[in-house]
Amino acid sequence: MTSTYDDIEEGDLPEHRRSPPPVDFSKVDPSKPEDLLKMSKKGRTLMVFATVSGNPSEKETEEITGLWQGSLFNANYDVQRFVVGSNRVIFMLRDGSLAWEVKDFLVAQQRCADVTVEGQVFPGSMAKKDKAKETQQNEVNIKKKGRKTDGKTEVVNGNHASNLKQEL
Repeated sequence: MTSTYDDIEEGDLPEHRRSPPPVDFSKVDPSKPEDLLKMSKKGRTLMVFATVSGNPSEKETEEITGLWQGSLFNANYDVQRFVVGSNRVIFMLRDGSLAWEVKDFLVAQQRCADVTVEGQVFPGSMAKKDKAKETQQNEVNIKKKGRKTDGKTEVVNGNHASNLKQEL
């Protein structure tokens, strides 16, 4: 008995049945592992996950990420978008080698908190600002409360609080 896929041409096979494109290792720079990933994902479908910063509604996420998708489309990137939560979206690319270029675009967007490609999380421009603002706010709170730290313990008005960092 023959397989149902034996009589079908390579280009017409489902993606998971096609043989992967050959990777020319002579063109791969060993100092840039991202290049190897790009080459291995060429011609393969890849999902890129993005998180919208703040606390957007699903409609707001739909509008913001729709603008991102439109910009990517205008730059000739074939992406489909699926909203999967109130602040989460999936961009599906038919050519996975373009995922890192799409990631670079997304992390530069004002409302992008983070982007995940192949399990690796990249903070967005908004996440960097939020982190800096959070650090600055913590410093202000410490100054307001008169706390002093020596790295291991926190001193509040002359009294020692519990250790911040435990020695193992």
